[in-house]
Amino acid sequence: MPTSNRVEEFIAKVETNEHDKAIEEFYAIDASIQENQSEPRIGRSNLIDNERKVLSKAKSVHSKCIRPVFIKENHVVIRWKFKFTWLDNSVTEIEEIAVQHWENEYILEEKFYFDPIQMKPKKQ
Repeated sequence: MPTSNRVEEFIAKVETNEHDKAIEEFYAIDASIQENQSEPRIGRSNLIDNERKVLSKAKSVHSKCIRPVFIKENHVVIRWKFKFTWLDNSVTEIEEIAVQHWENEYILEEKFYFDPIQMKPKKQ
């Protein structure tokens, strides 16, 4: 079960926009991430590689936790808002809910729920 301090440390790391570093520090070696009903990505190194590919396509990222955060035993629910400015200056803004299952102090499983229409970049 994660402590509230550990969850707050995770949120603070994501809000620095170093998503790959957050995965490195806070996810279990065999962690999985699933977006909506897609196939989960499995394994921390795979998750880091995927995140770095996404970040490499962005000029800037702005990440914000929208409170409150819910913690119940091994489960954490966080509402996020992300703004990606891509290399072509288009922008993607995503609001999503992350449902996490923690084992001890690490995220073992995470599922993101969002409206896929948000994924389409908009020209500025």
